[in-house]
Amino acid sequence: MLRDVMAELRAGSDDFLMMILSSPSGAGKTTLCSKLRKEFPALAFSVSHTTRKPRTGELDSREYHFVEEPDFRKLVEEDAFAEWAEVHGNLYGTSLAEIERARQAGSLGILFDIDFQGARQIRARVPEVISVFILPPSMEELERRLRSRASEDEPTVQRRLAKAKLEISNYSMFDYLVVNDDLEKAFERMKSILVAESARRMRKSALAESLLRRGRL
Repeated sequence: MLRDVMAELRAGSDDFLMMILSSPSGAGKTTLCSKLRKEFPALAFSVSHTTRKPRTGELDSREYHFVEEPDFRKLVEEDAFAEWAEVHGNLYGTSLAEIERARQAGSLGILFDIDFQGARQIRARVPEVISVFILPPSMEELERRLRSRASEDEPTVQRRLAKAKLEISNYSMFDYLVVNDDLEKAFERMKSILVAESARRMRKSALAESLLRRGRL
């Protein structure tokens, strides 16, 4: 039975899922996002807009939609974003058009890789969205992961640790908490959430009502 549900999720269906994945830097959100996208090709990924310049290896419309600030501000005025914020002097936003494109493409749903501020805004605009927060097993482990990155200098590590405490303090706004103590176990928990959410009453009520109508004929 579980195998059949997983096959349906991988293939996509009429039950459109929207999932926010958020975490402190170093908790494993990006890796889990990548694994989910590989496991479920029918799950679209929301590509954010940003005013920051592309980094080496980044491509427009793959990592981000890279735009100039006046163009970003125009989209804000047009109410085109489900969420947006200024982070470290750059603007970032998730466009409502990303959700519509995923729907029109017949995707299983769409995955948002955003912070808690963006999650709060999207939940206000799209109440049916599912939200998952990835926790590290401990602050000591989080610090170890951050220090293991060759690109992180000491001031950056300290800044990320301070921000992590702020992000974790907002855990209560999320529907699910997944502890990434072991990557594969955390991934299995994420898949379980997708399976459970696919069976929610609000996603199957149209089918139930159609069965009732046919029964009255």
